[in-house]
Amino acid sequence: MNRDSCFNWARIGMTGAFLATLFLVACNQAQPPANAPAAESKAVAANKEVYVIFEGPWSIVTDPKDANSVLLLAPKTKIHRDLFVAASNDTGLAPGVYDLSVPAHGPATSGPLDASFAQATIDSKSLQRALDDKLDRYVIRLPKPEAYVAARRYRSRLGSTYPPDAASEQNYASSVSLLYRVGSMNGFSLAGAPDAGTFNPVLLQLDTPTIRFAIEPAQVDDPKDQCDTHSREAFRDTTKFLGLNLFVDFPSNPSTCHDNDPQKVRPAKAQAGGDDARPTNSRVASEMGVPRYPFAAMFLFFHGTSIDCRPPILFLTVTG
Repeated sequence: MNRDSCFNWARIGMTGAFLATLFLVACNQAQPPANAPAAESKAVAANKEVYVIFEGPWSIVTDPKDANSVLLLAPKTKIHRDLFVAASNDTGLAPGVYDLSVPAHGPATSGPLDASFAQATIDSKSLQRALDDKLDRYVIRLPKPEAYVAARRYRSRLGSTYPPDAASEQNYASSVSLLYRVGSMNGFSLAGAPDAGTFNPVLLQLDTPTIRFAIEPAQVDDPKDQCDTHSREAFRDTTKFLGLNLFVDFPSNPSTCHDNDPQKVRPAKAQAGGDDARPTNSRVASEMGVPRYPFAAMFLFFHGTSIDCRPPILFLTVTG
């Protein structure tokens, strides 16, 4: 074979190799790597946002025994139904101390609170007294969240004198969401110890990214009431439970509401009567959890009523 022939064969071989390389590159560009969708799915899964919502007369404080946890406290009162927790499944909770387990999540919040959250101080003895108030309080312990978000706001005034100064008026958060960014919505569970009886741990199923702890009014309020009486009573019970000297007022209410505000100290005779001052049938119905108005019964089957707890959620700082 002469030199020209060898050259021609070499050139043909190089051309074939070049064409084969182009063919492989084109195939690779047309078909993305097999692991690309998995990587994308993993990135999305690591950023699922779950909101744990608290509705009712709640207060929030850092757990004195664990700086990485927070406690949510609420009194057990006659004007409210029992606490329940709802995800895709729901469970009623008796007074006691419960722990919500959260799967791996992002770092706890370190920024300042939103201005819509009401803040108050509580001394350590009063806090411990509230925590020890068995049968008359709910306590939920959970990890510090990545953020506190106002789930609902209502315009009110707040202060240590009655009525609170108008300068304190703003749209305070009346329910709160605790935000967690998790890799999976599996792994949320609730365990704990009721003050009486036993409690079997519950695995919370989340088909939507929400867990709701709710304490709802025991009865539908009087349609003629223009004073947000339930909310005033709820705040009175909350501050009494915590040993705080605080009052709430609602600027949308007539000023005459101050005359019979349940937060105000009553003369001894009236105070001794308490709830007994109401008509007997209303008092009995309230204690049994039956609404004063028949049309309200339908709300109770769906964990809802026609009124809300509108006083501010309290963020507590412990002193002493």
